[in-house]
Amino acid sequence: MKKLFWLLPMILIAILAGCNNDKPTPDERLSQYIKLWNDQKFDEMYDYLSSDAKKSVSKEDYVSRYEKLYSDLEITDLDVSYKKLSDDQKDDNKKKESTEIPFTAKMNSMAGEISFDKDARLVKEERDKEDNWYIDWDTTYIFADLGADDKVSLETVPAERGAIMDVHENPLAMNGIIYQIGLVPEQMENETTEVEKLAKLLDIKKETIEKALSADWVQPNLFVPIKKLATGDQAYLEKLFALPGVQKQDVAGRIYPYGEAAAHLIGYIGNITAEELEEQKGKGYTGSDVIGKRGLEQVYEEKLRGANGATILIKKSDGTTVTLADKEVKNGENIMLTIDGDLQKKIYDEMDGEAGAAAAINPTTGETMALVSSPSYDPNKVVAGLTTSEQEDYNNNKLEPFTNRFKNTYAPGSVLKPIVAAAALTEGVITPEQERKITTKQWQKDKSWGKYYVTRVHTSSAPVNLADALLYSDNIYFAQTALDLGKDKYTTELKKFGFEEDFDFAYPITKATIGKLDSDILLADSGYGQGQVQTSVIQLATAYTPFVNGGNLIKPVLLQDDKKGTVWKEGVMSSSTANTISDDLQQVIDNPSGTARAGKISGMTLAGKTGTAELKAKQGEKGTENGWYVTYDKKDKDILIAMMIEGVQDKGGSSHVVKKVKNILED
Repeated sequence: MKKLFWLLPMILIAILAGCNNDKPTPDERLSQYIKLWNDQKFDEMYDYLSSDAKKSVSKEDYVSRYEKLYSDLEITDLDVSYKKLSDDQKDDNKKKESTEIPFTAKMNSMAGEISFDKDARLVKEERDKEDNWYIDWDTTYIFADLGADDKVSLETVPAERGAIMDVHENPLAMNGIIYQIGLVPEQMENETTEVEKLAKLLDIKKETIEKALSADWVQPNLFVPIKKLATGDQAYLEKLFALPGVQKQDVAGRIYPYGEAAAHLIGYIGNITAEELEEQKGKGYTGSDVIGKRGLEQVYEEKLRGANGATILIKKSDGTTVTLADKEVKNGENIMLTIDGDLQKKIYDEMDGEAGAAAAINPTTGETMALVSSPSYDPNKVVAGLTTSEQEDYNNNKLEPFTNRFKNTYAPGSVLKPIVAAAALTEGVITPEQERKITTKQWQKDKSWGKYYVTRVHTSSAPVNLADALLYSDNIYFAQTALDLGKDKYTTELKKFGFEEDFDFAYPITKATIGKLDSDILLADSGYGQGQVQTSVIQLATAYTPFVNGGNLIKPVLLQDDKKGTVWKEGVMSSSTANTISDDLQQVIDNPSGTARAGKISGMTLAGKTGTAELKAKQGEKGTENGWYVTYDKKDKDILIAMMIEGVQDKGGSSHVVKKVKNILED
């Protein structure tokens, strides 16, 4: 035991001696510095700089230069590594006051990959009575060719945004020239008077003009941009140019030839916001870029915008340049649609500013020929910048022109009845010939329904079969049919038509839903398109395609490159069922007693169905009504139109919609 105590001091001395030898080596210090570099912790990196290096650059300048360069050049995937030293090299460095260790820096930038090799010079210095190794940093550690007096320059070549074209290659969105109205201060005679007059003509606040004229960069002889114009009206321009100092410049702009008619489908672009810039970080956007804000401009932003060309240069103090990275410009792709621009405008004009939505498709190929929301806005004015009165008009419009109705879902009302009929025939719940004895205008299943009744419009004591029920749009017939189907079969059959399933389409559309069926009343109401059933106008149009295609549900397409005539759901009904219902829907138009008789067109074989969806808090109240009409060319099978108009209760109900669709088809 005594011998062990005698050895303890010697052991402690040996341990302490080992600790004294455990001093940081230059490669360990470089490793720590590189880790901070890879993590972009520039403020901590500064503490590793040598005394001489710190004399050449302050911590604030050091940190801000790295941060600004990495941000402006969109540096990502930074990877700095160094060559590990051998044991002999490590031992050799212990005797030195300075050493060099090779390292490699790689990174991606908005102009492509940047990489360089360099020898890091480390020096031994005593700080706080301890020796350690420090980086003898200079600007070549940022980029190997960057001297102390050199500048890093970024040159960009904007990509040309792709156009959006209709099926006939008519532009729905294109690049063009618009007017930039501005002032040359030295040419103004009376600034106060002319600012007021110009503000009135441009319909903007005079403070907007005053702010532009007071900008720091403004010189008396320079053109000061004030407002972009989406119009080339000559008389209006002459009024503007009559004011001393007012001039115009032609500037590149986005033009939407179909204006309001296609606004919700095509959308528009606008200057990128700080929030959007953050969301798109790493994708090559700058604060001066534009970005798709709505519609297909937003949905296909990545394809349309292309990729800006970029060159990162080091401009040397002697006037020469060194290229760090170079990426060629890649112009955006054109988006080719199946939309017929003329039909799109025809439908929009026919809707005449009333709130509603419409879809026109080819029921055999699935090509979407028109997709309309009304009322609308002028994307040309939005891109140029809305004037005060234009903004007020849009804000005060109770019909909400910026609401996209064709993507939203609504209660379909009686236009759902053919789908319910197909479901009942498929499940064997009814036959075409089977008659229901309905003698009253109102009906309820039993007394448990209390004061709730299903009401039909057509009153007759004659028995009702399927053809009659579709001809007269009998709510009681379809309420009873839904109850006979039951909750599970009703749900199963509607799902065959894509309900409760994401709608696979090139434009985001809200999926059709069935809603709750937890009571007989809800199930009965769902039988004639009320209850909680909801569908968009384009999905409803799609749901009618089996009546044209022998029972197959066709997938709708919007892009010309998409495969046409693709079956989305095969055999949702038998061809016999499809033909039976289609024949009945023809009678809805051809029969003088049919609810869609106003839609008959000489020379066309049309089948269709009307519908009125009531929107009210409870039974007995007078609510608003949405009018529906779906019709297709039964003979040529080349067009199917579904249209919904809101608030038709004082306009003749669904017949108001029938007349609009008829006018479109007659043209």
